[in-house]
Amino acid sequence: MNGESAALPGLLVADFSRVLAGPYATMLLADLGADVVKVERPSSGDDTRAWGPPFAPDGSATYFQGVNRNKRSVALDLRSPRDAALARELIRRADVVVENFLPGTMERLGLGYEQMREANPGLVYCSITGFGDGAGAALPGYDLLAQAVGGLMSVTGEPGQPTKAGVALVDVITGMHAAFGILAALRHRDATGEGQRVSVSLLTSLLSGLVNHASAYLVAGVVPQAMGNRHPSIAPYEVFDAADRPLVIAAGNDRQFHSLCTALGAPELADDPRFATNTSRVAHREALIEELNRRLATKPAEEWFTALNEAGVPCGPINDVGDAFALAERLGLNAAVDVGGTRQTAHPVRFSTTPAAYFAPPPALDADGSAIREWLAQPSTLP
Repeated sequence: MNGESAALPGLLVADFSRVLAGPYATMLLADLGADVVKVERPSSGDDTRAWGPPFAPDGSATYFQGVNRNKRSVALDLRSPRDAALARELIRRADVVVENFLPGTMERLGLGYEQMREANPGLVYCSITGFGDGAGAALPGYDLLAQAVGGLMSVTGEPGQPTKAGVALVDVITGMHAAFGILAALRHRDATGEGQRVSVSLLTSLLSGLVNHASAYLVAGVVPQAMGNRHPSIAPYEVFDAADRPLVIAAGNDRQFHSLCTALGAPELADDPRFATNTSRVAHREALIEELNRRLATKPAEEWFTALNEAGVPCGPINDVGDAFALAERLGLNAAVDVGGTRQTAHPVRFSTTPAAYFAPPPALDADGSAIREWLAQPSTLP
């Protein structure tokens, strides 16, 4: 569907997932040329079709639109023998299956990996769960729950006030891990002809995404705590108050700190034993922040943005989402694209030879569904 210039032309993905992690993964593949057939419930479809406000001018939920472009839709009642047979035929023809039902659901429907691999030995079958298919199989895979039990809320927000991330970050990380795992499995299949099952969970994806916090616990036995906008291992690396509004300064090494002090007209701070190294700055963070805020309060943020960036000190405003897209536009990053008259966030990866393409807006429920049904009902040339 996406043209021969794409990275994944001819790849057929049977997408049985809904909400965010799975649809995000399959949209990334669709942007790169995969033909993604989104299987949805009759009448209601993907849950996110009803998640609003906000809604687009045509009444569709912007949540659904954010992760479902470049796909075809077919409504199948998987409890119906006729529709289940069509689903099996879709899987038999597919290169990739993505599903995020509760563990065991696809097996009960006769659509599990072990049930389908004999008919399709090269199948890459990706299962996304909340907490695995063992003791955690019955736990619902909601991003907020994963953030809570997976430790992310404990290190987010002000001390004593556990806070969720402002976006369903665990779903997004899991979707990226799923796409990565699928591509690795396809590489193996292309070399050997053998498919395999790829499993990814919200909890393990989050624990991987905790990076330095996870390492602090596993290596040093340190249980990280919420520190608001501060960093546990770097100073200064937080929000400061200029004369008119806040700004962020992220001096990640001693050289940048020296440049910061010079730009502030206080080079003596860099020679103060309390602040001479990052380790000492972290140990004397409160005194350091007091010194910096006192000087930053003398000028408006815009002046500091200019002066500090010219000095090579990472510094910037706290933008809202609109400001962030405007910044990307000014920087020539082309972060927004028009897809069938709908503005969408562009694919995040740039390719010099096989660029992402945007050929279809998110489908209406069962859009082109009759054609897909007819196609599935026809005898296949596949072995």
